[in-house]
Amino acid sequence: KDFNFCCFKVNHEPEKNVCPGNHIGFFVQSGAANVVPPKICVNNKLALGTVLNNADAGINIVVVNGDRHHETGFCRIQTDPDADVCVAEVEPLIEFLKNIEMGSVVLMAVFDEGSKKLNEEARTLISDLGSSVIHSLGYRDNWVFVGGKGTTGKSNFEKHMKSDDSKNKYENWPEMVEMEGCIPKYLWME
Repeated sequence: KDFNFCCFKVNHEPEKNVCPGNHIGFFVQSGAANVVPPKICVNNKLALGTVLNNADAGINIVVVNGDRHHETGFCRIQTDPDADVCVAEVEPLIEFLKNIEMGSVVLMAVFDEGSKKLNEEARTLISDLGSSVIHSLGYRDNWVFVGGKGTTGKSNFEKHMKSDDSKNKYENWPEMVEMEGCIPKYLWME
């Protein structure tokens, strides 16, 4: 099934994201509150989202390595609605991040809440992928990011919307954030 229609901004005239042959086109959209899950598209194909039933609360991740098929994963860092405790630990996320192959492109989007269980090790591993925001990501902030394993410096592909009860669009959550662009298929270290 072709889900290309899903890979564009809401209320935006669909235009295919055309990138040079050695690049990957992407569209990343955070979730909206705890209602609308995030969406990640790679080369105008839906890789993560509602239609595929593979997005969940927490930090949603798609990993692409060159022309090879992408992997998806998420770290469920969601507060249990019946208790004030988190239902998952951060170790699976840390293990997932450590096992990403060198040169891979990593796309991330938050849905509902993605920061509460992040420890310093997890934040540093995400920072090493090129994030400049992860160390300040707070409770119910919206955040999208595209970086790579083995890159040097910070990524130009990152958006962050701080949760602020006096400014939030959806009661306790800020407005969703999204971005699109092109990034090299392989991010090799020199």
